[in-house]
Amino acid sequence: MRRSLIMGVGSALPERVMTNDDISKIVDTSDDWIVERTGIRSRHIASDAETTRSLGTLAAQRALADAGMAAAEIDLIIVATSTPDLTFPATATLIQADLGITGGAAFDLQAVCSGFIYALTTADALMRCGQSASALVIGSETFSRILDWQDRATCVLFGDGAGAVVLKTGEGQGSNADRGILASCIHSDGRYSDKLYVDGGPSKTGTVGHLRMEGREVFKHAVTNIAAVMEETIAAAGIRADDIDWFVPHQANRRILEGTARKLGISAERIVITLDRHGNTSAASIPLALDAAVKDGRIKRGNLILMEAMGGGFTWGAVLARY
Repeated sequence: MRRSLIMGVGSALPERVMTNDDISKIVDTSDDWIVERTGIRSRHIASDAETTRSLGTLAAQRALADAGMAAAEIDLIIVATSTPDLTFPATATLIQADLGITGGAAFDLQAVCSGFIYALTTADALMRCGQSASALVIGSETFSRILDWQDRATCVLFGDGAGAVVLKTGEGQGSNADRGILASCIHSDGRYSDKLYVDGGPSKTGTVGHLRMEGREVFKHAVTNIAAVMEETIAAAGIRADDIDWFVPHQANRRILEGTARKLGISAERIVITLDRHGNTSAASIPLALDAAVKDGRIKRGNLILMEAMGGGFTWGAVLARY
């Protein structure tokens, strides 16, 4: 059976770090208030010279180096982002040019915070059917560009960054002991699009707009939807929650992470958390967390990892993979 193997991981963060104390000088908030409600202590904020493209390119280069592969081997690039450099062309094509790749396909995918899960699922489908032999899946965001820095309910939550994985096709036995992506499930429900959205866009307003969110509604749906899709994905792979070595969730809110893990009986020690120092980096958050746990030695070859996310739309999904 054809499998999509994770060959390498990489990440990139802007140089500037903004602490909660820094934010308290802009809006009426405090470090204690933010930490208690979200678990976030700091986040990285992109400079004018740091873009979704430049961060994504650097993360991709580091992932390729980790995989020991040349850029010329890549025939598919998918960039998950809600903050592209330009309306068009796709940021993926700009990164493709930066890497010196002239063949294959490159495109962006927009599913907000679920973008990386959607992009992994899409790349895996294309690789399983023989459309691609090796792929770069990148989550890259500069959410600081679309924040209302006078809205303390949202500006404290988000940060900028990028993460990438290199996938390569390999052969498996068709069992859950195989390496690579074992199962994925994605969902959406557009009835709730007004709960988490940006109030601008080329067609409707001709502006970039700012992020708007009904926090309590998002939290309520997140815990329910994420837990359900995690159970669905685990069942599709024929494993139990006890079999999972590491839970690598979208880094939105510490209470959501711990609540969904608890629903599945996943212990806190098995959750990879980078939220405290990265904030919510939307589509970049899962690959950033994955790279951190691989680099510090927690995630090792052969480990079973479960990744999940929910974002505006609502969109949500999960991917189970053996690293």
